[in-house]
Amino acid sequence: MTQALVSLGEYQDRILTVVKGKFGFKTKNEAVNFVIDSYGTNLLEPELRPEYIERLQKIRKGKYTSFSSVESLRKATS
Repeated sequence: MTQALVSLGEYQDRILTVVKGKFGFKTKNEAVNFVIDSYGTNLLEPELRPEYIERLQKIRKGKYTSFSSVESLRKATS
């Protein structure tokens, strides 16, 4: 486990205190880890391209394309 000494401003300290109280954490360390985990999942989860979402919606509706070989699939996607 990595340890870090962090300097917080008054506002950031208040935010951590609120998070700590709201979620019932015992220490501010737990609150910091919670905030980082929450933000990290939103930041690191890639968003799907709009074209891909459209293709997924077509597949769900039953409008899909069948391919007879991998080569025909590669030609269609390139």
